[in-house]
Amino acid sequence: MLGFPSTYSIGITSLGYQVIWSTLAKRSDVDVRRIFTDQKDNSHKNCDLFGLSLSWELDGPILLDLLEKQGIPLWNNQRQENDPLVFGGGPVLTANPEPLAPFLDVVLLGDGENLLPTFINAVKEFQDLPRKEKLQNLAQIPGVYIPELYVPQYTDNGKLKAITPVNNKIPNTIIKQTWKQNTLSHSSVITPDAAWPNIYMVETVRSCPELCRFCLASYLTLPFRTASLEDGLIPAIEKGLMATQRIGLLGASVTQHPQFSELLTWLSQDRFDDIRLSISSVRAGTVNGEMTKILSNRACKSITIAIESGSERMRKVVNKKLTEEEIFMAAKYALEGGLKNLKLYGMVGLPTEEIEDVEATADLLLRLKRKTPGLRLTLGVSTFVPKAHTPFQWYGVRKEADKRLKLLAKKLKPNGINFRPESYGWSVIQALISRSDRRLAPVIALVRGSQNTLGGWKKAYKSISENDHYKLNDNTNNMAMLPSWDEVIHEDWDFSKALPWEHLQGAIKPELLMQHHQQSIDEASAMNPKT
Repeated sequence: MLGFPSTYSIGITSLGYQVIWSTLAKRSDVDVRRIFTDQKDNSHKNCDLFGLSLSWELDGPILLDLLEKQGIPLWNNQRQENDPLVFGGGPVLTANPEPLAPFLDVVLLGDGENLLPTFINAVKEFQDLPRKEKLQNLAQIPGVYIPELYVPQYTDNGKLKAITPVNNKIPNTIIKQTWKQNTLSHSSVITPDAAWPNIYMVETVRSCPELCRFCLASYLTLPFRTASLEDGLIPAIEKGLMATQRIGLLGASVTQHPQFSELLTWLSQDRFDDIRLSISSVRAGTVNGEMTKILSNRACKSITIAIESGSERMRKVVNKKLTEEEIFMAAKYALEGGLKNLKLYGMVGLPTEEIEDVEATADLLLRLKRKTPGLRLTLGVSTFVPKAHTPFQWYGVRKEADKRLKLLAKKLKPNGINFRPESYGWSVIQALISRSDRRLAPVIALVRGSQNTLGGWKKAYKSISENDHYKLNDNTNNMAMLPSWDEVIHEDWDFSKALPWEHLQGAIKPELLMQHHQQSIDEASAMNPKT
């Protein structure tokens, strides 16, 4: 069974989920069934594997809902020989699986193109072994993490010290797997019931070369890879056009594909006059008049650029290599090319941010509005959330971010700018999950189902915290106190602090992340004496 932590319409729109499902469905030795939150299927008693991919921290508790719905024990140490192996993957679990580790038998770290088939082959090879022996053998596969074979160690005052293997036959470090070929993914399912109806999605690039210091999508998924134009993108799009007229080009920075202009030229042929083309976030500095004209002629109504902040100082701090002139030119080209909307993304609560930096964002949007009359502007703003394996993983969530979201709303909404803030409260919970270790697992168990609300999270955390100690349900005798709410979410951490994901090796070594972190501090100090 392959689960998705949302409804069918949302899940089937996920290209990653489609690729995993099609990879398994193409195998003659695998019978795979899709599970969504709005399906009422009965539990499947003869299931060997139950899989789930997570791309957003807040979907974590839904894993437990799906397990409960299928009659599978929630905790991995409560599962018997006839229970399925529960495995997970995706960016959230690759970055930091520890909060959900007690619920998972297996975590697949990194790209699945090679890792997933290798894992399935190994499961078949070891299928006749007892459950524990099977897991011991799976732990030898690069990129396969078996949580029950790793034990958290704590100091006398309850601080996490390390996560170590149970014996010397288990690897000390699990290395994220990376697909290095120039063929990426495309849709295997096209349906009118998807959140984006009848769309055929083509992964154009993977990762991002910009290395914004907060960005999980860049740092975790390095190196930057591009699909071959002649051997990958064009054949994939031709295949999609046999089934639909709607094409979506996906990637963290689609227009940084080295042959993106050639791709647009190819799509500008008369035979493609009836298609509807959409692209995900683009880098502002790559936008030009020819690009926006072709997009407009292909029924694309908007482009999306990430500016992070209207403050030049903050853009330098986060390593956003983007000038104000490039932002204004992107808006100018969008209007002149015939696009109707320009969507921009920014953040508040970034490290070293001052109130003047937030006001600079409002000022930038207001000037854009005056310079490009007739172009509808939308600003989406989130609160900075620290992510594992990025240079900003040591920074906490800033409490003043909530007020800064409200300040932007006050300045922009009355002036005709569509303002879409993400919930500060849910950003706090996202940070809680992003930064926690296994001690969060009992909290997650409490908030599943109808308790998965902001109030439910705080109540569950308080409930666990008020116990002097509790035994983590992990087959060990370790006793651990839950860290304080502020320590996990809001405090800046020292480099000396043991991180819950230190035993998982990402694309960039910690020493280099520390250098990039220090560079951000140096940038801030150079441009603002307050820091």
